[in-house]
Amino acid sequence: MPTASAPGTDPTLLRDALGRLKDREAVAERLLEASRKHSFDPDRELDWDAPFEEGKWFWPPELVSLYDTPLWRRMPEEQRRDLARLEAASLASLGIWFEIILMQLLVRHIYDKPLTSSHVRYALTEIADECRHSMMFGRLITRGGAEPYPVSRLNHNMARVLKTVSTTPGSFACTLLGEEILDWMQRLTFPDERVQPLVRGVTRIHVVEEARHVRYAREELRRQMVTAPRWQRTVTRLSSGEAARVFSVAFVNPQVYTDAGLDRREALAQVRASAHRRDVMRAGAKRLTDFLDEIGVLRGTGRRLWVSSGLLAA
Repeated sequence: MPTASAPGTDPTLLRDALGRLKDREAVAERLLEASRKHSFDPDRELDWDAPFEEGKWFWPPELVSLYDTPLWRRMPEEQRRDLARLEAASLASLGIWFEIILMQLLVRHIYDKPLTSSHVRYALTEIADECRHSMMFGRLITRGGAEPYPVSRLNHNMARVLKTVSTTPGSFACTLLGEEILDWMQRLTFPDERVQPLVRGVTRIHVVEEARHVRYAREELRRQMVTAPRWQRTVTRLSSGEAARVFSVAFVNPQVYTDAGLDRREALAQVRASAHRRDVMRAGAKRLTDFLDEIGVLRGTGRRLWVSSGLLAA
């Protein structure tokens, strides 16, 4: 049975696919209403001056990259918690990098759209959210006593190219890649009483506000995979697969292992060999990959790139 993701050139299939899309303005209006009710100012909502609690984690141990490896089992508890603190800083740094990219892609998306539309107003609302999130993550890094962990120079410059040449569907596919895996991890973090209250507060705010961002990106990507030219849909399949490969490598900066007093090469080798880590990353990506498969993104070479990233089972 044909899907809304693959109307091809058949006018009947295209009409059916378009008919199944949700009204863009109605979606934006609902998201704007949710934003009015459930938006937060992290500077006011969180107690940044409260002392950290002894023995609590900065990230759930099961989500730390080395969890359940031979190296992890040899590490004393204090070193494990320190690695978790540094990985939390690394993820926050990755989040800032990604959100800066996202803000630029959103500005490009709305540049030619009707300026008073609800769709544009929601995009501007999301940009404001992302500004607050980036400042919140930066403040968390500093408060946790860590330094920021930038992505590699290669990935930094590849993203510079992406921001310039990305197609609209490619931009929203990459948006979801950056948002949904971290969101899955944060949904496990904010209710976890083993985790520092400040970290739980940061992740709670991010989860609540990112739910709207994910809805906006999903609805727009679904639309684009029906209405965009065939070449853009093809490029999106390839670019999202390559983005998945880069994202999976950049997820944790290897410098954290050195800073935690570990041998970097040994740590990286054990992370790559870890069945637990592979399961965590695939579980984090599953909701996204199921959606991308449904709308026709995971096809051909693009699908093979997703499999090579480790985020999708063969």
